[in-house]
Amino acid sequence: MGAATVLRILPPGAFGSRRAVHMLERNGLIYRKGWYFLVSGFFEPLLYLLSLGIGLNHLIGVVHVGTTAVTYSAFVAPGMLATSAMNGSMTDATFTTFFRLKVDHTYDSVMATPLSVEDIALGELSWCLTRGSLYSTSFLVCMWALGDTLSPWAILCLPVAILTSLAFASAGMAACTFLRSWQDFDLVMLALLPMFLFSGTFFPISLYPTWLEWVIRVTPLYQGVAMARACNLGIFDWSFLAHFAYLAAMSLVGILATSRRFRKLLTP
Repeated sequence: MGAATVLRILPPGAFGSRRAVHMLERNGLIYRKGWYFLVSGFFEPLLYLLSLGIGLNHLIGVVHVGTTAVTYSAFVAPGMLATSAMNGSMTDATFTTFFRLKVDHTYDSVMATPLSVEDIALGELSWCLTRGSLYSTSFLVCMWALGDTLSPWAILCLPVAILTSLAFASAGMAACTFLRSWQDFDLVMLALLPMFLFSGTFFPISLYPTWLEWVIRVTPLYQGVAMARACNLGIFDWSFLAHFAYLAAMSLVGILATSRRFRKLLTP
């Protein structure tokens, strides 16, 4: 689903061709043998939601989103959905891509085939998007099973999570091409961890100082959290379009940057 969607949106030949699907198939074959690494990601959302519902939900009580009061678990669940989408795509976009690009030199071998540099980049992004989509779907199912979906509009949390996955995968893959060693991944975690903690996932950003609130509003994860929460509550305003435009622009710039960096690193 992830590859087909990306290939339909992008103009033919602009960032790759339909041969990029072969990279997606390659990743599928790899994970068919190590399926337990892929399946393990499905347990993370269930454990998160259970811990929130059984523990903190009873201690904190209700949280106000505008004029709407919701349980703490229902408040956190959409934020964790966006975070799950980010983490699900970033694993392959950064660690796996770095290994194949600069350690194992997998892409040098792929360049001996009819696939172009753009095909490699688009194929790898499609796999990251597919993995993020699978994790997001499982998270949304867990939300529904535990009673944390509050509106029929909650189904739109899935495309929001997919867009969040694409934005982070494209930006993360472009960024990892600049990394020189495994130690540089500390910089990646330095960027992701504050977003995870301060993007309105666990507390309303109105509780923070004004200057920090405005910093949070321009971070990419906050866009996904705000959109997912709006869909779960069925409360929409014009800011929803701004969040969407932010992530769409981030995705486009990330795809272009990834293709350009792969071309520079893989061609003589």
